Amino acid sequence: MKKRAFLLFGVVALSATIGGVTAYGVTKLADNGKQIEVVERTVERTPSLGSQFTSYQAEQYPDLTYAAENAVKAVVNIEAVQEVEMRQRGYDPFLEFFGFPQGEYHNGKPQMQERRAGGSGVIISEDGYIVTNNHVIENATKLRVKLNDGRVFDAKTIGTDPTTDIALIKIDAKELPTLAFGSSDALRLGEWVLAIGSPFDLQSTITAGIVSAKARRLDVIPNDFRIESFIQTDAAVNPGNSGGALVNTHGELVGINTVIKSSTGSYIGYSFAVPETIVRKVVVDLKEYGVVQRALLGISYRFIDQDFIDQTGKELGIDKVGGAYVASVSDGGAASEAGIRKGDIITEIDGVKIDNGTTLTEQIGKRRPNDKVTLSVKRGKEVKHFDVTLRNKAGKTELLTRESVDVSAILGGKFADASAKLCRDLDIRGGVQVTGVKHGGLLERARVRNGFVITHINDKAVYGVSDLDKITDKVSSIDGLYPDGRAASYVIVE
Repeated sequence: MKKRAFLLFGVVALSATIGGVTAYGVTKLADNGKQIEVVERTVERTPSLGSQFTSYQAEQYPDLTYAAENAVKAVVNIEAVQEVEMRQRGYDPFLEFFGFPQGEYHNGKPQMQERRAGGSGVIISEDGYIVTNNHVIENATKLRVKLNDGRVFDAKTIGTDPTTDIALIKIDAKELPTLAFGSSDALRLGEWVLAIGSPFDLQSTITAGIVSAKARRLDVIPNDFRIESFIQTDAAVNPGNSGGALVNTHGELVGINTVIKSSTGSYIGYSFAVPETIVRKVVVDLKEYGVVQRALLGISYRFIDQDFIDQTGKELGIDKVGGAYVASVSDGGAASEAGIRKGDIITEIDGVKIDNGTTLTEQIGKRRPNDKVTLSVKRGKEVKHFDVTLRNKAGKTELLTRESVDVSAILGGKFADASAKLCRDLDIRGGVQVTGVKHGGLLERARVRNGFVITHINDKAVYGVSDLDKITDKVSSIDGLYPDGRAASYVIVE
């Protein structure tokens, strides 16, 4: 015992020599009749260590164990099973002889096989609601959820939002561990965060990093109406982390991990999460209404950065970075009705400065039709304030119902505005060209082929992709032309 006390004492003495002033003492304690020597010490930093050092206070430094051990219980693994058609193979008489179907069809039906993919999700209510990424469950025919405690449940889809890459699913269970929402707006650069998910099918994996940036736009969500304002972190995220939790040191959900920025597809430095402000709004909409209540301002704009100034600043008389330049205003839209004009510069929305290219999109994305916002607008040398009532995609202030449709999703395809040359060749004012047909959508069921140019839906003219988002009625008819000039009409019969 004395030898052990001596060794400790020797370390303290060495510390005094190297580190500066050291105070120490020896206290004798009685424990079951035995004498124990305990050395107590405090160390003061010497000036030679640098004036930037302050006294160490443990309570002011991050301890990530609390957040990790509690938040991990509410993060799940999701297995998405998708049925896909088998590729056609060559005829094999041997297989045919033993009764194996040949080719792509059998008894008039296509041959199907299962494809499995994995991701993560976060339990947000005790009765089984789980938030994840849309791309994790997209086109899945079956969903299986594995909890942190090992239990497995089938899940059903409540709703999806491709524009933010957020989806809501549900399992039939009770008294589940949950994650409370924190505040992504309150996150500070350099703040510690944890990423929790199932990378490479390694369930309940926890990595740590800091908030590297906020309000990043990457143009990676494959949707023409995407809303991107990612939280950037250097927490390691890999395939399988998608849909998992980004939590703060209090164990609160501040984002849903979504994207890896990498040349290899695996983590090499930065990952990106959809912020809680957007996630919360989308989840509430899907749960309460069955559809996302998307508010629109009715303008196209460009953030005024140095590139904008270099390219068009002199022509427009703009020489200061910051704000959103209004490039066009939709007739009958929210901004138009409020008096916003082309050439205006929006500097603030409800007091929030437009200091990057995603601020305006994120602020509008958090709101619903019929919500009112106040825009600070620079017009010439004057600054004016406009009260704007936001509208839905159909140009109305009413909330959409569950029966309202997302035409792009219902059609099941990829679309692009018909080129000017194609419009001249077909003698049409405009249209939407089908560039891809997805399995299970109306286009596939109607046997519409790639290249078809949609000119009317439900007898209403369609001039561009943006017009698809304005249609909320059930699709009953599709009219258009193929590039060779052949007209075609499709009537949808349920």
